[in-house]
Amino acid sequence: MKKLFLIAFTLLSFLELKAQNLNYFKGSEGELYAETKQVNQFIRRFNNEEDLSGKKFAPDSPEYRDNTRRSGYVRILFDGKDPNLTTEIKEKFIKDVTKADNPQFLEFRGKDWYAEVTAHFYYKGREEEGKIFLALEQENMGFKWSLVGAHFDFFDEMFPAKHDSTNGSFLHPMSHEIDFMNLKKALKNDESLLDYTRKDFYPDQLTLMFYEIEKGNLTFETISKVYFHFFQVDGWYFKISEFNRSGYNSGWLISSISEVENKDKEVLKRYILRQD
Repeated sequence: MKKLFLIAFTLLSFLELKAQNLNYFKGSEGELYAETKQVNQFIRRFNNEEDLSGKKFAPDSPEYRDNTRRSGYVRILFDGKDPNLTTEIKEKFIKDVTKADNPQFLEFRGKDWYAEVTAHFYYKGREEEGKIFLALEQENMGFKWSLVGAHFDFFDEMFPAKHDSTNGSFLHPMSHEIDFMNLKKALKNDESLLDYTRKDFYPDQLTLMFYEIEKGNLTFETISKVYFHFFQVDGWYFKISEFNRSGYNSGWLISSISEVENKDKEVLKRYILRQD
């Protein structure tokens, strides 16, 4: 349990620095295009909740979330060096989120946004890369980041996501009449265990990760990348990444965006969070 606590503490401390350290950009209007240093700052810029010097507007001030100024803020929050982020899709997104009759904002404490942490581990002596997914969760009077998923390629190799049991082993449909005594034979052969599961079976890799850590087989080493996935905007999904480079277009920026009907978001969410 101490090992799990150490990993959770490392992950959450890293995200705390990324999402809650309030280092504002300073200077003239031109510096509005400077690095978006923190995830919180990305959200404030998206919502128009601070002025050009980084001073936050009071929620009851006329400037707070002033929709007439938001287009400029949102426009600079895209990775300007990615040709796949076309002017057409950016302007369509900006138009949707700044509609006068239905503006859309991001909520830090809201649902439907997730952190994706790429980390390096050692599994039984060999280096492995894994992904851990986290979401904000309310607890008592505050909020915390909670682990909601994990993915490792070597777990996929142990438990193939899809398997064809048509010509494999199975439990006879009349097995209940013999009190499932054939389970003894079925569970002896570890090469055909998946044949006895439902077609849609897929193991919970977060639980597998915890188990391997507790057994001492999996050791957390370091974090290499962090992304954030947002599903909060009606009709859209986007991901933000951190770009450490010189120039104004740097820091936390939208690196991927797609139009997605709200009814299809759950499917996309499960795909991104590696839950299928």
